[in-house]
Amino acid sequence: MLKDCKHVTFLTGAGISKESGIPTFRDKDGYWSKYDPMKLASPQGFLENPALVWEWYRHRLKIISSARPNQAHEAIKEMEKYFNITVITQNIDNLHIEAGSTCVLELHGNIFRSRCTQCDSKFDTSLLKEKIPRCPKCGGIIRPDVVWFGEMLNEDLLKRCYEVLTITDAIFVIGTSNQVYPAAGFPLLVKQHGGKIIEINLNNTPLSPIADVFLQGKATLWMKAILEKLKEWKNSMSLS
Repeated sequence: MLKDCKHVTFLTGAGISKESGIPTFRDKDGYWSKYDPMKLASPQGFLENPALVWEWYRHRLKIISSARPNQAHEAIKEMEKYFNITVITQNIDNLHIEAGSTCVLELHGNIFRSRCTQCDSKFDTSLLKEKIPRCPKCGGIIRPDVVWFGEMLNEDLLKRCYEVLTITDAIFVIGTSNQVYPAAGFPLLVKQHGGKIIEINLNNTPLSPIADVFLQGKATLWMKAILEKLKEWKNSMSLS
């Protein structure tokens, strides 16, 4: 399926980073089974209690800061040797960038960045020590530079995603519940333009029935196996 591909896209969700020790959201033991997302990850929640939201994000930042890219992240980077790779991620953990992937589109932002709610100045989250950080330029309250429930995605970023998806020959959908739009519609767009869908997940999702290939199991194991097969195929091509 991949032999004739030129452009390969990866759409990744929380499941790919679970093997790096970062909790997911919608699993039975995920964040949203314990916490109210409207209080911790929404504009209204931040308006009502910014100190609580900041406490939550500092807790998450501590966990994410100790995580490292796993074999799935690294395999995606390695596949740049064989294809034009774009990573579209719903994760805010920076692990694809740490793994060395060249083109990473972060749909939901990055927890290591923060921004002023008034002047939009950007800051390194790890350097913000106040309980409720304020902008040194204008005095506005600083918030994590991530997309919350009820907020729109960046239009320019979304446009770049659609441009990539229309030329994608195959899309790997890894570790996402395929329930959150517009990302859940990305694989369908690829299929409409003649591309293939390869889903890797521990469980079936709404996408599974229309995926060309569904690989059930851990992303690290499947991506390692796929990379090895690619290497074997390329080596055989060079010898022939």
